[in-house]
Amino acid sequence: MRYADYFAEHRERHLRELQEWLAIPSISALSEHKRDVEAAARWLADALTRAGMEKVTVYPTASNPIVYAEHLHAPGKPTLLVYGHYDVQPVDPLHLWTTPPFEPSIRDGKLYARGATDDKGQLFLHVKAVEAILSQAGELPVNLKFCVEGEEEVAGASLAQFLEANKEMLAADAVVISDSSLLDRGKPSLCTGLRGLCSLEVTVSTARTDLHSGLYGGGVPNALHALVALLASLHDDEGRVTVDGFYEGVPELTEAERADLASYNPDERKLAAELGLESLYGEAGFSFTERVGARPTLELNGVYGGFQGEGTKTVIPKEAHAKITCRLVGSQDPQRTIERIERHLRERLQPGAKLHVKRGEKAPAFSCDPSHPLLQLAADAYKDVYGARAVFTKDGGSIPVVATFSRVLAAPVVMMGFGLPDENLHAPDEHLNLDNFDKGLLTIVTYLEKVGKQYGA
Repeated sequence: MRYADYFAEHRERHLRELQEWLAIPSISALSEHKRDVEAAARWLADALTRAGMEKVTVYPTASNPIVYAEHLHAPGKPTLLVYGHYDVQPVDPLHLWTTPPFEPSIRDGKLYARGATDDKGQLFLHVKAVEAILSQAGELPVNLKFCVEGEEEVAGASLAQFLEANKEMLAADAVVISDSSLLDRGKPSLCTGLRGLCSLEVTVSTARTDLHSGLYGGGVPNALHALVALLASLHDDEGRVTVDGFYEGVPELTEAERADLASYNPDERKLAAELGLESLYGEAGFSFTERVGARPTLELNGVYGGFQGEGTKTVIPKEAHAKITCRLVGSQDPQRTIERIERHLRERLQPGAKLHVKRGEKAPAFSCDPSHPLLQLAADAYKDVYGARAVFTKDGGSIPVVATFSRVLAAPVVMMGFGLPDENLHAPDEHLNLDNFDKGLLTIVTYLEKVGKQYGA
């Protein structure tokens, strides 16, 4: 390929530079790493400048900086906006790392470090693609912008505010994001749908204090009993959510969509075995891929209360707690979903118990049309490099900023991921397979060239 020799010649330098960036512990969730987060933003700004980007600016926000850069010298050609994030997750539990999380190391063809795949490693590919094209061709085949934040891992509000305030500066024909995975080794994919999200914390309380179960047992409400009864009422025996109105806005899957989803549905028995399960479980009438990509969920993420120490304590707890999240699809409204769940719980609360609900994050679902030419060209670019055309998928996760970009900029989002599902993002020994590092560079360059050729001046 045209740029293969360039990337091979500069591979060691590129990996050294990436390791330098990965060594900065830019953990946005921990206030003691505030300066490290800012240092990671400055490092990226310097790297973009060295690559040849222009108007590179580190914009301060109420929280962590946003890095912007542009190169707009292709009149008549599309403008692509590259988004990514330079903040990373905490590293706990530290003892499960084979090598320290901020001392990047390469072994067995993989680069190990926190942020290696989520998202510094994948974002770095775009920086080096720009460097390669400008050093070899002297000009980019498209207009290009970068907008990179430092709050993605804490669902910060700064980027959404920045987008609203700078629509004209950030205007683009498409947003390109590399913060996702291939289906499997050698099987690229392009995500065209992400589930939305809403969350709430529930507290059920009863008496003023914990009570002795011998003196009061059977005669007073038990907060744990009341909470468990409420939680059990949220689903029926077939895994369907019983909250009135919960499925409003959920689109019915067409035969074509079901066929597309079936094309990459895993062997469910094998998957269950790999997960240490006797069988999978979910809403009746749907496959695993349909359940996790195209159907909404209501999940309990934590349930706790009462005595949890060693041994027995005969106590009737005065309060119990649960954390709930929902994954949303179609036009389900996060706010209305929370309100419906709260109403469901209040209507079924046992006598003598009180309910407190703390509403949490809210994000709508995202979807885009896979037939858009800029997505089709991305699928073609994967084929040129990987030998297999990317398939269009729906992802069960939630990346709220994707829907925000799509809404604010009215542009399609091209999610070109180069990670793998087993690379331990958010977990110990996070890593990036260097085969995808090499192929990712070529795929991005190929994509930019295809877009430039497809759209004449």
